Amino acid sequence: MSIVIRPYFYVFILLIVLVQPLFAQKEGYSGYYLIKREYENRANNDSSALPLIEKYIAKAKGEKNYPRLVEGYLDAIQYSPHPNAKLKYADSAILAANLTKNDSILSRAYLHKGIVYYFNFKKYKLALAEYMVAYEYSKKTNDQYHKNRLAYLIGVVKSYIGHYDEALVLFKQTKTFFEAESRKNINRNLIYGNIRGYYNSLHQMAVCYRYIGIPKSADSLTNIGLSLTTGNKDFSQEYGYFLKEKGISQYYEKDYQNSIKSLNGSLISIASVDDFAWATVCYSYIGKSYQELGDHNKSKLYFKKVDSVFQKHNFILPELRNNYEQLITEYRKENNPQKELYYTTQLIKADSTIGQDFAYLSSKIHREYDLRDLREEKMRLEQNSTVSAWVNRTLGIIAGILVIAFVVKYRAEKRIREKYRIVEQKILNGDLVPSRDESVKKSDIEKEIVDDLLDKLDDFESNLGFLESGITLNKLALKFDTNHTYLSQIINEYKGNNFKRYLVELRIAYITKRLYQEEKLLSYKIETLAEECGIASRSNFSDLFQEINGIRPKDFIRKRWEDIAREKKAFEV
Repeated sequence: MSIVIRPYFYVFILLIVLVQPLFAQKEGYSGYYLIKREYENRANNDSSALPLIEKYIAKAKGEKNYPRLVEGYLDAIQYSPHPNAKLKYADSAILAANLTKNDSILSRAYLHKGIVYYFNFKKYKLALAEYMVAYEYSKKTNDQYHKNRLAYLIGVVKSYIGHYDEALVLFKQTKTFFEAESRKNINRNLIYGNIRGYYNSLHQMAVCYRYIGIPKSADSLTNIGLSLTTGNKDFSQEYGYFLKEKGISQYYEKDYQNSIKSLNGSLISIASVDDFAWATVCYSYIGKSYQELGDHNKSKLYFKKVDSVFQKHNFILPELRNNYEQLITEYRKENNPQKELYYTTQLIKADSTIGQDFAYLSSKIHREYDLRDLREEKMRLEQNSTVSAWVNRTLGIIAGILVIAFVVKYRAEKRIREKYRIVEQKILNGDLVPSRDESVKKSDIEKEIVDDLLDKLDDFESNLGFLESGITLNKLALKFDTNHTYLSQIINEYKGNNFKRYLVELRIAYITKRLYQEEKLLSYKIETLAEECGIASRSNFSDLFQEINGIRPKDFIRKRWEDIAREKKAFEV
């Protein structure tokens, strides 16, 4: 019976051959894809994603896949809830990006560090510096989405520092680009990014129009933004920003009740992303609205919220300066010199901060109280209260002592941290005990004898023979079936120490490595640790540990505990 092979069978075989390379390519990326899909849909600042991201980073490091490594660090920025951790990941992303030698990747890395400075620290000058580096790299690429995103962020910083006309030009450009791109049939994530870019450009244009005194244009853009984002959970943050602008507009229209309602509504979204800059603007206008309504207790409550943010972040926008003027006036009316003095001092500090961070705007602010008047008023208030002056002087002395103590402690702590990191690096590199040096022949002893004794010393070290109580040069020579003269000479020449020092360094290296690797040993007493490595005296052990490692054992243990605590916190779910 003959077998008939039909034509479609050949087609089937051909398809397998053609499709196989595609599957092979997909398989090559599947490891990263499988990790990333486990966390990519989680909310920003969700620390439960970090263990997966660390796995992604470790894979990229192991494979020396630097573009993927950059991607991992950028994801870590997105999901880490702590600003300082975000900044650390941003620095790591830049280091990895440099290894790629890719202008587009380098531009993205610097861009994200700028975002951290801008959004999480409100350090606008630092943010702008990073953005400008990113801009220089972006000029060598064709990624229009990235270029417009960068233009938007530069515009935001320009707006914050008072260059509204320059910022408006950039926002008009990005609005046009993102609006057009959002209508294209492209990747869903890109569409989402373009829509967000469009909404954020609208919001920033409204802000600029408000500041340069064109409220109709600001209101028109705000209403467009609200119509597009109301009820849309995907853009609740953008809705909050548009609602903020509406509340500010209602304040200037003297619709104070609705202004309070809108601003409180906007705070729900703004506070959820910890945007304390815009939150303080909301607090200020709510306070002003209550003031216009005659409710001075509530107005002071919201003005104080602005001061709380200033105390926590050392940040204040120029337009919020008059909050302090209002508080000073209120407490003067209430005949409360302590509160009046406090907010006078805070206003002087605020002026100093504004002068540094917003130099361009600082000269344009209308001031009910100029700096000279403030200082004179502060002096008057201090002189009116002898007790207050005495307390301030005492606190100044205490503060000075504390500062000196802090500096001394900080420097000592810095030295300890540096020594600890040096020892840690030696442990990780396996360099705690120097290896044998056979680069040149140092001894007139026969080579066969030298090699034999060096091999036996290697076995002695690996089998922890140095932990034996009462071990001496003579005893070890007997074990090695040699004379003590040969053994002493070879230890001196190839290990770089006499026998006693050689033994001590092996013992200290052994206990140092165990302290680093075994958490339970960190709870042991110093006497117990000394016994564990064959050293009889506690004080002798501590002195030898510091002499060899450059750090006392109690400080090494404390630093190791700190590292373990940080590692556990970073991987908490």
